[in-house]
Amino acid sequence: MAYLANAQKEKFMSKSLMQLTAEFGTGFWNDSCEPNELRDALAHGAIGATSNPVIVATVAKSASEIWNPVIDQFIRSRATGTEDDVGWDLTAEVVRKAAALLMPVYERSGGRDGRQSLQVNPKNFRNVDAMVAQAEELFRTAPNVAVKLPVVAAGLGAIEEATARGIVVTPTVCFSVSQAVAAGEAIERGLERAKKSGKQIQSMRPNVAVMVGRLDDHLKRVMEAQKISVDPGCLEWGGVAVFKRSYQIFQQRGFRSVLLAAAYRNHMQWSEMIGGKVNLTIPYSWWKRFNNSKIEVRPRMEEPVRADIIAMLEDNFPDFRRAYDPQGLAPDEFASFGPTAHTLKQFIGGYNELLALIRERMLR
Repeated sequence: MAYLANAQKEKFMSKSLMQLTAEFGTGFWNDSCEPNELRDALAHGAIGATSNPVIVATVAKSASEIWNPVIDQFIRSRATGTEDDVGWDLTAEVVRKAAALLMPVYERSGGRDGRQSLQVNPKNFRNVDAMVAQAEELFRTAPNVAVKLPVVAAGLGAIEEATARGIVVTPTVCFSVSQAVAAGEAIERGLERAKKSGKQIQSMRPNVAVMVGRLDDHLKRVMEAQKISVDPGCLEWGGVAVFKRSYQIFQQRGFRSVLLAAAYRNHMQWSEMIGGKVNLTIPYSWWKRFNNSKIEVRPRMEEPVRADIIAMLEDNFPDFRRAYDPQGLAPDEFASFGPTAHTLKQFIGGYNELLALIRERMLR
């Protein structure tokens, strides 16, 4: 018995904390499509990766000696093309390279893991048809991509329609239980439609991204603006609480989509999710920090956030009540909800920064 115990201990000691996280059934993604970061993440057990306009611009700027010639070639090949055209050409090329790195995971899992996500134009968040049309185009970028769509009123229609057409989606810009559940319901409707139309849905495993850290960011902005004082550390738990409550509902209702924790600000947004049948898309610097920590890797997903923390957040922040209550927000309120509006503005700004990068190369 002592030998077995020692052998098991040595096995665990030989693995990184990210690899140990996977031992409990919780998936780990790299929250970037930067190739060197993704290679490192894959060595530690990553099964997916993400991108958005901000990430693509960052990748292009951080390795300009690689990507500027690529941008210039796209500009030459599109004599009458706009900066938007070239920006999406660049996005597709960055994503294709990352998707190729993930292909072994995709093949081993039968297509259920190993996907690189990419996001529709955030400016189209009010236009179902535009989002669906672009989702179809982006889904052809590589065999193992998923398309990110915002969880706002029009986005729900796009999520359902894209899923019905066989597109694997990753709903994003989501900060509340009501948004997560609405996205899960839209995916279920889409999967049923896809099945009825004869599409093979076995390999379709959509993820619903709850941006846990960005909800906390919003509550901190509210606290500063309204000069509220709460116990130190309380505001680090808001997103975790929303994620755990969403997880309970997803499990109870048997949704086929998988929750994906995003936007990291502290270790609880990783350590408190361990043991859940979920995925965690963690920025490179954060998962490296977690790997170097002494935090115990053990299942915590089923452990509720302390009642006194929930009470303090509910008592002081109406927006937390709206985020935590499964009926706290109606779909027509999703876009105007504080963290949604803030994030959409940032994503649109990031897209404009990507276009500015292209414009500089065009007008040299």
